[in-house]
Amino acid sequence: MVANTTDTVRPRIWLGIEFAALYIGAPLAIALFMPGRHLFEALAVFSLVGLFLLWRTGGFGFRSLVRGWRRVPLLEVLALSAVTLLAGVAILYVTYPERLFTMLRSGMLPLIWVFYPLLSALPQELIFRPLFFHRYGALLPAGQGAIAINAGIFSFAHLMYWSAVVAVMTFVGGWIFARAYLRYGFPAAWLLHAVAGNVLFTVGMGAYFYTGNVVRPF
Repeated sequence: MVANTTDTVRPRIWLGIEFAALYIGAPLAIALFMPGRHLFEALAVFSLVGLFLLWRTGGFGFRSLVRGWRRVPLLEVLALSAVTLLAGVAILYVTYPERLFTMLRSGMLPLIWVFYPLLSALPQELIFRPLFFHRYGALLPAGQGAIAINAGIFSFAHLMYWSAVVAVMTFVGGWIFARAYLRYGFPAAWLLHAVAGNVLFTVGMGAYFYTGNVVRPF
């Protein structure tokens, strides 16, 4: 009886340690020590590690990453776009009114619209949705509890920005993306994330989400 219990608990213990290292230790180390200019390199490493861990876990259908486009909730995408636009405008109007829609005049917006979904939203979704729920599902509570933990972890991963605005927005976004992933599949979560991010940068919220603007509070 004792041997069986030990064999059952040991994988969960190691999964818990791995989970803590990946989703708490790594973001904390990045926020405390890593220069902001290396953000995309860190994200690339995280993505490769995530894909390797998914492959090592087994039982995950990688084809699911490209399946499910017919189940994408287009009305939810439009609603999130509108809410994100209004929220971004309201926040910047109060905090940085001079930055409202400055990206429209910069000439950089087309590049952001193309590369943000591929270089930022996609690797983030791989790490925080399929890897999170598939590999570490045994550690999570059922239902809304798992989504809440996912949203909290996603928000914590943005600690590097040292911003309460970013923390709140990424928690809400994380909840929406996690819910979409579990309900509709990976394409829906990725599309929602990509659209929300592109809207934020269009509004001018790069004032909060650009690592070059980050000032550590110490």
